[in-house]
Amino acid sequence: MQGFINLNKPLDWTSHDCVARVRRLLRTSRVGHGGTLDPAASGVLPIAVGKATRLLQFLPQDKAYRATIQFGIATTTDDLEGEILSSKPATDLSLEQIVPRLKQFQGKIVQVPPKYSAIQVQGKRLYDLARAGEEVDVPERTVEVYKIDILDWQAGDFPKLEVAIACGAGTYIRAIARDLGAVLGTGGTLAALTRTRSSGFEIAASLSLDELATQLEQGIFEPIPPAMALQHLPSVNLSEPVARKWCLGQKIPYPEIPVTTTNDAFLRVEDESDRFLGIGRLAQIDDVCLLAPQIVFVGS
Repeated sequence: MQGFINLNKPLDWTSHDCVARVRRLLRTSRVGHGGTLDPAASGVLPIAVGKATRLLQFLPQDKAYRATIQFGIATTTDDLEGEILSSKPATDLSLEQIVPRLKQFQGKIVQVPPKYSAIQVQGKRLYDLARAGEEVDVPERTVEVYKIDILDWQAGDFPKLEVAIACGAGTYIRAIARDLGAVLGTGGTLAALTRTRSSGFEIAASLSLDELATQLEQGIFEPIPPAMALQHLPSVNLSEPVARKWCLGQKIPYPEIPVTTTNDAFLRVEDESDRFLGIGRLAQIDDVCLLAPQIVFVGS
């Protein structure tokens, strides 16, 4: 079995828990995931099976979330799982105050990740350092937030804002919740999070672990083919003799670089029958365009 699973991760499960469960269900050890999702969050967790684990790095990087931000509270983890640092009613906060502030969290922004996160500093995970009580300077990072849409507003002593966020890889929604609360002067924390899109997979088409188990029992489960998951990559089709050489690891001359690609671009390589062969990389060497194997999927 080779391919991908669009898994809907349940609450209170780690990404590793899901991988371990899929390994048991499929009775194979070659299983990996495409992007950690916190236990307090649910939603899309891309899973790769078999040789497809080598293709995780080539999946699309954009993500989308549905998040609930609660104001008036600040915590150690920037979500409701952590210890409360401050708690003060924000009864006077209105949606009209929030809307103009959201603009500064869109586009390319500089963000300080939560202290409780999987980022490594000096070879150690931040959450391990935080649990050990060590104070470290968390390095800033530049991330991109494409869009923030308001979905719902609940006024009250500790009001809640529900938003849909589309963003690039590495964006921490917990940090947005924390920083939005800070600029409003009320404090803020993440109350709920669902990942609705990741690596090109949408939550509407996802499978729960129970649904996966049922499909396997009924013998109807089919993983998502690599060619389908990699549709965002430009493709090239090779004739049979050329495809055979390429699959043996040979660089082959390619007439010209397609207009949709750039030098050193990754391409989805297929044969004349549209069978997925692997990932190639284009390179211009001495005025000759070569298609070099990056990942040979067939026969590897």
